[in-house]
Amino acid sequence: MTVSVDRLSEHEGHALRRAVAREFTWTQVNWRKAMRIVKNLQRRIFRAAQQKDRRKVKHLCRLLLKSHSNLLVSVRQITQINAGKATPGVDGEVALDSQSRERLVKELSQIQYWKAKPVKRVYIPKANGKLRPLGIPTIRDRILQNVARNAYEPIFEAEFEANSFGFRPGRSAWDAIGEVFLALSNGASGRNQYILDADIKGAFDHISHEFILNRIGQLPGRFWIRQWLKAGYVEFGKLHETGEGTPQGGVISPLLANIALDGLQALLGKGYRFVRYADDFVVMTKTREALEQALPRIRAFLTERGLELNGEKTRIVHKTDGFDFLGFHIQDRKGKLLITPPKEKVKVLHRKVKETLKRLLHASPETVIRTLNPILQGWANYYSSCVAKETYSEIDHRVWQLLYRWMRRRHPNKPWHWIRKRYLTTQGRWNHVFFAEIRTRRGRKRKITLIKVVETPIVRHVKVKGTHSPFDPTLRQYWQERAERQAAKRLLRRKREKLIAQAQHWRCEVCGDWLGNGERLELHHRTPVSQGGTDDPSNLVWLHAACHWNLTSKERMAMRQSA
Repeated sequence: MTVSVDRLSEHEGHALRRAVAREFTWTQVNWRKAMRIVKNLQRRIFRAAQQKDRRKVKHLCRLLLKSHSNLLVSVRQITQINAGKATPGVDGEVALDSQSRERLVKELSQIQYWKAKPVKRVYIPKANGKLRPLGIPTIRDRILQNVARNAYEPIFEAEFEANSFGFRPGRSAWDAIGEVFLALSNGASGRNQYILDADIKGAFDHISHEFILNRIGQLPGRFWIRQWLKAGYVEFGKLHETGEGTPQGGVISPLLANIALDGLQALLGKGYRFVRYADDFVVMTKTREALEQALPRIRAFLTERGLELNGEKTRIVHKTDGFDFLGFHIQDRKGKLLITPPKEKVKVLHRKVKETLKRLLHASPETVIRTLNPILQGWANYYSSCVAKETYSEIDHRVWQLLYRWMRRRHPNKPWHWIRKRYLTTQGRWNHVFFAEIRTRRGRKRKITLIKVVETPIVRHVKVKGTHSPFDPTLRQYWQERAERQAAKRLLRRKREKLIAQAQHWRCEVCGDWLGNGERLELHHRTPVSQGGTDDPSNLVWLHAACHWNLTSKERMAMRQSA
């Protein structure tokens, strides 16, 4: 009989977890079951938090912190999905194969007491040319931070204000922009004319540890949080103490920042429209005087948390003057509110494409296409819910100019008709499309082309309702429909692949989670090509990239054992 680790007493759970860890192999994990256990516990925690049942919240939170399923899901998240999976901390360790992940699960299943290690301090460039400090925890600390985040998120999601959108499940920058549009556009709320465009100075670096710990209270795992906050950082081989702030790069840091900054909407009260995304926020109201009166309250609110406004980036503007927020330009033009890509973002993209082509001067056309397509498509997708068609056309024109120079530099002595025949083809209504001819795994020739950004459809984003949370068990239908729309938006350019996703009800067949949860997607052949599998839709299924890797690893191991 199979017994769930998550339904046992604390003593029995420890014993069974150790036994499970001894027999554990990564390729045998039932990801659908593990995901279901974690999500069900999160829903129970959310419901208890809504009902203000603190005793039940603590009990369920402790259960999820000790859950073997939560540990498995966290190892998968940190070592297979997160962008920094190949970035080591001060211990120099990463886990990019099954054996390393198995070792981490076995080790972390048996710990009784945890001592956090300091983070590794690195610097990344900001848009304004300055450097942003980033703290990289060790891989074990990152995994345990994800375990803690999974347990804490549903507790605070039941309390967070409606118009906070940054680093929260089910919410995005598009939702924040949607709320700004509703607050400033003409209509019932169109009387809002003035905007406080605010930015908190070094929010992650200066948040008060005491304030965060007081907000967390006596929840299970508090000693982990305290250790991560006080762990310090290593820079140029020297250990530095941390008396404030939470490291950017820590998995749990965005949640701690949201915990600290929650409550500003309640402070402002009626008469103000408020939108916050992490440490960036805007306040909108009828008059400049009302915003000037609100500023002292906002500063006092931040001072209590060890923070202050960034004087360089904080200003009061009229909506006809326009302002930038989350990479969008928002401005009222002749009575109509328009949200467009900022010119500076177009210039940044142009520079990136130019530098990429310069670096790939001697690369094959296939390499150029496979490098540029994700850059262009990612940029286009981000702005696909605003007024961007004119900008898309401008980008296509600039990319064409750069490609023309790239082709001429490669072949300075060749006539244009020779270059055109070698690099350009006709596709639909476009006469000069950059292409490369490749061979498929079956040996057939196939053309791949550089995308036309202007063909990205503009689809209005539907803002999340109020305080709706994915952890609310009463809103499953709402989140199911929303996840389907998100997955469909990612596959709009590929009708055939969209039909495949519909056939599998928009869920990954390995983990059972939604295809639109933000993870990278890959097509999987049910019958492998090496065994005669075709590209017929009946033989294809969408999987998350991590799930695809786990499934193919399991299949390869089974083939080796049967050989």
